Amino acid sequence: MKDLKSAMVMLIIFTVICGCIYPAVVTGFARVLFPDQARGSFITDGRGRDAGSRLIGQPFSDPRYFWPRPSATAGFPYNPMGSGGSNAGPTTPEYLKGVGDRVKSYRESGVTGPIPAELVQASASGLDPHLSPEAVLLQVPRVARARNLSEEMVTKAVAHATEVRQLGFLGEPRVNVLELNLELDGRLKR
Repeated sequence: MKDLKSAMVMLIIFTVICGCIYPAVVTGFARVLFPDQARGSFITDGRGRDAGSRLIGQPFSDPRYFWPRPSATAGFPYNPMGSGGSNAGPTTPEYLKGVGDRVKSYRESGVTGPIPAELVQASASGLDPHLSPEAVLLQVPRVARARNLSEEMVTKAVAHATEVRQLGFLGEPRVNVLELNLELDGRLKR
């Protein structure tokens, strides 16, 4: 009985420390030291409203916008609560149909030549907000035509939105599709 009482006291103490105090302290430090990240890394548009998160892809299908990497999250595309891949294998009929439909969309929009896999296949999380500069540049003619802009002007916007490798050697250059689309709309607040 004595051991049971000691075990219950320790359970309560560690539950309060590990389940309440520690998370509150870490969250407090995060909000002070990294306020943007702790808040969700939201991107604000020119009207002061949150347009989305810098960390989560957004759906775009209008020809005026750069199309993001597809999402395979549960419930609806780019669902942050249902992060995860489809687990469909490369020979699954539904998977092949989805990839084929996306390739067809790019072909109908004027893309010729090879289409990067990232434009027709979802990432492992289904939330990836970035594309490679090559995948974005492939879409420049469509976006320029739809917006009545020169391809050179749209290409400059892509170059401006391209993020370099972190610390000069980590990762690959990438473009945040939401930020680029907001920049083209003139609604990105920096």
